[in-house]
Amino acid sequence: MRDDGPMAQPEPTPGEPEPTPPGWWSHPNELRKVGDEPDYRFSLANERTFLAWVRTSLALLAGGVAVVQIVPAFSVPGGRHVLGIPLVLLSIVLSVSSYRHWAAAEHALRLGRPLPPSMLPRVLGAGIALVSLAALVMIVIGAFRGSV
Repeated sequence: MRDDGPMAQPEPTPGEPEPTPPGWWSHPNELRKVGDEPDYRFSLANERTFLAWVRTSLALLAGGVAVVQIVPAFSVPGGRHVLGIPLVLLSIVLSVSSYRHWAAAEHALRLGRPLPPSMLPRVLGAGIALVSLAALVMIVIGAFRGSV
């Protein structure tokens, strides 16, 4: 193995089977059966990232519920639901995907491999952009009708 610091990449062993990545909802104990224990700082950083995604998911859930239950009605019929339901759905996708990404990153850390790319920022950015665009359309329609 070369020594490139704390994230050194192990040399592949010829004929050794590739460890399979964690399943969709694998138990954390399953991850401990693969590779070596990583530097605890990397595992804690991975966990903090997961918790940040969970906080974002909870904020989306709260926003979706608030839009449907608290925000005054738009001049567009069903406008609150058009905004609130996608926020709640985005919250669900984000919470499940964040666990999956945490497990994949932990798997990579244990094997000394590069961290996997994440689609979470793209999904979150696109989802929020679409909801924001829908809100803008409803505000503009309300302005032309004389009320928001």
